[in-house]
Amino acid sequence: MVKDLQTSHPGRYWHALDDGRIQCDLCPRYCRLHDGQRGMCFVRKREGNQVVLTTYGRSSGFCIDPIEKKPLNHFLPGTPILSFGTAGCNLACKFCQNWNISKSREWDTLADQATPERIAQAAVDTGCRSVAFTYNDPVIFLEYAVDVAQACRALGIKTVAVTAGYICPEPRVEFYRHMDAANVDLKGFTERFYRNITGSHLQPILETLEYLKNETEVWFEITTLLIPGENDSNAEIDAMTKWVAEKLGPDVPLHFTAFHPDWKMMDTPPTPPATLTRARKITLGNGIRYAYTGNVHDGDGGSTYCHNCKQLLIERDWYVLGKWNLTHDGACNRCGVKLPGLFEAQPGTWGAKRMPVRI
Repeated sequence: MVKDLQTSHPGRYWHALDDGRIQCDLCPRYCRLHDGQRGMCFVRKREGNQVVLTTYGRSSGFCIDPIEKKPLNHFLPGTPILSFGTAGCNLACKFCQNWNISKSREWDTLADQATPERIAQAAVDTGCRSVAFTYNDPVIFLEYAVDVAQACRALGIKTVAVTAGYICPEPRVEFYRHMDAANVDLKGFTERFYRNITGSHLQPILETLEYLKNETEVWFEITTLLIPGENDSNAEIDAMTKWVAEKLGPDVPLHFTAFHPDWKMMDTPPTPPATLTRARKITLGNGIRYAYTGNVHDGDGGSTYCHNCKQLLIERDWYVLGKWNLTHDGACNRCGVKLPGLFEAQPGTWGAKRMPVRI
């Protein structure tokens, strides 16, 4: 039996201020805390003369998902991934679709407890090839995520961060040193959108993306939730995808996903499928080789094609794989051009199942 974990875990990345407060240096909010105060994320708290993580070892639940749900289309396709989150978030997105977790102030949300070693072993026992930190942003539970990642690596399990990328430079280095893959939300491409809709800033996310490309071996893909009237104009999509092509290169996959009314944007209409198709067309036209549509049934927009000979490489219907035209080493079986990412000789067969588990 696993003993109860101490949930107040010493935090890293903070310093004392001259006025007696302590500043958290994990993310660009730089919360300045009196004793007993919590940061905007709610899970990092000042206790005495230090900052602690109050959710270490606690989760809002564990679930086995298809890895395509993260979404990752170029990283072990078809395989199951053990997914979990905690509570809280360091952004304030008005459209949050996991708001019951990310905005939680109720500790009974954190029903499950597990040591890092127990999570890694659970992934092995359930046949998962990887573990995902998701549902809420793993940046805010960095110490727990890093410990889990180290335990996973010891057992040959990959780790995936699903994140908004809102993190300071020093902790960014530590965090991604332990990750094998990431899906980063590039939520829009204007400071206005980030400030008014997410309560944060654009530049730190762009810095995270450039860091991942230039300083790490982490495989990463980018997701943008297109919201009608907010970040879905041709001009914004064009500017964003030109930036990606120039700064990150043509091989970073982009996912455009459909918004549905939620949280504080219940009066905004759902994203028309045509908007996603339009965004994908603009992206491909700007030299990005792999652009996908999500949250809709779109066989063409969800599938992977060889950028060289245009052959269908991986057929997808939602999260279910169909035709597979890759060689054992991840190359097009017609022209021999390699598909960037991490692929095995055969695709996984997990399909679209979502299976809650207890650790």
